[in-house]
Amino acid sequence: MKTCHYCQIIHLLISSFAGIKDIIISKTGYTGSGGFELYIPNNNAIDIWDALFDSKEFDLKPIGLAARDTLRIEMGYCLYGNDINEGTSPEEANLRWITKVETSFIGHKIIENQIKKGSDRKLIGFKLIEKSIPRNGYEVFNIDNKLIGKVTSGTFSPVLKKGIGLAYINSINLKDDLIYIKIRNNLSKAEIVKTPFI
Repeated sequence: MKTCHYCQIIHLLISSFAGIKDIIISKTGYTGSGGFELYIPNNNAIDIWDALFDSKEFDLKPIGLAARDTLRIEMGYCLYGNDINEGTSPEEANLRWITKVETSFIGHKIIENQIKKGSDRKLIGFKLIEKSIPRNGYEVFNIDNKLIGKVTSGTFSPVLKKGIGLAYINSINLKDDLIYIKIRNNLSKAEIVKTPFI
């Protein structure tokens, strides 16, 4: 087993797995549920897949991206391309905790200004009160039927047995903690909640 100082810092090691050398085994990911990622050569993918699912010691089951995305949303984690992009500031996305605002970097003055004066939009978590499932791109309205934002990520939470999601809203037009998600031409009532959802 080979390890290095850098590997120990970011919780990974380079080892053999299923008879294949130099596999990177990493305790990374963004689902919030724990687990490991394997970085393998393409030509060994089938061998490693078979070794994992032939194992009698663990009852492993394959899952797809939708299941992984449900775990991510339940934790309130942002996905690039959905909840954040190059036009999103850490202040808007509630990611100030990973931003060293006291250092000088491209765009730091914009973020400092948003911290002092607030930002026009904020990423919020919401839980549907009525039975429905929110999806990316659905419009968000306030109690006065005014369009105030859009859903960026949404799913049905198997744990909560409810639809949950993340959305950017214009908080200036928010009257209370209730919002309405337009789902198939109906407005479904939702409440703004803190993340993680579970």
